Amino acid sequence: MADAPLRNLFQQRFGDAPDLPEFLATNPEITRLAARGSCRDFRPDQIDPAILETLCAAALCAPSKSDLQQRDILIVTDPGLLRDLKSLLDAQAWIADAPAMVVFLANNRRQRQLQAWHAQPFPNDHLDAFFNASLDAGIALAFLMVAAEAAGLGCCPISTIRNHLKEVRGLLNLPDHVFPVAGMAVGHPLRVPEISARLPLAKTVHHNQFADITKADVSAYDTRRLAGADGPGWSEAKAKMYASPQRTDFADVMREIGFNLD
Repeated sequence: MADAPLRNLFQQRFGDAPDLPEFLATNPEITRLAARGSCRDFRPDQIDPAILETLCAAALCAPSKSDLQQRDILIVTDPGLLRDLKSLLDAQAWIADAPAMVVFLANNRRQRQLQAWHAQPFPNDHLDAFFNASLDAGIALAFLMVAAEAAGLGCCPISTIRNHLKEVRGLLNLPDHVFPVAGMAVGHPLRVPEISARLPLAKTVHHNQFADITKADVSAYDTRRLAGADGPGWSEAKAKMYASPQRTDFADVMREIGFNLD
C-alpha cells in the first residue's frame, strides 16, 4: 500500500486530495504517512529492547514547549507488569497479543524540582502547566509512532489508560505531577493495517479563518466511510459513544496529584 501513488492514498483517506507539488508527490516519507493505519493485530515475536530504546530516543527528539521537556516514556515489557496493565485495558481485547507497550507520561514534576533546586518561585501553577506537559507527551507519541512504523513495526495508541489513572499510577510508581497521557501497543504487524477514512480535507484544513462543517458534509462522510456496509455511520457511533459519561473523575485525580486547574 505504501507504494501506491500519493494522490490515490489521499483520495482513499479523505475523498479528496490537495494539489501535489511534484517534489512531494514521490516523497517516500510522506507516502508512508499517507498509507499508515493503526495496528491491532500483532505477531507473537518479542521486540529487541534496543529497538524500543532507539524508538524512544527518536520520539524524544520531538519539539517541546519552551524546551521544558515535560514528557517521559515508560517502556513496559516485564511479563507480570505487562499482564497487569493489559488487564486494566481489556476493553480493547486485541491488546492481549501486543508484545510490548509504552506509556507516554506528562511530567510537570521535573520543572517543579528545577524551581526548588534553583530557589525560584513557581508562579505558573495553573491550567497551562497541565496543558503544556500533556501536549509535550502527545507530540512525543506522534514522533514514536512515525519512528516505529518506519522501522517496520505496527502500533496503536490507547487513551483508555486514562480510565484507570489511580491503578496505572500505582502499577508504574508514578509520583505527583506525573500522569499517563496515553499508552501505545507496539509489535510486529500480523497484516498490513487498513487505511481509515477521514473527514474531507476541504472541511478540516482551513485557510485564514475557520469555516464550520455542516450536517450534510458529515452525512456525506458517513456514507463514504460505510461504503455500503451495515451499521451506524461514524457520526452516530461517536455521538452515542460520547452520550455516556467518561472519566468524570479525571480533574479530581489531577488535583489529587498536585495540579491546579484554575
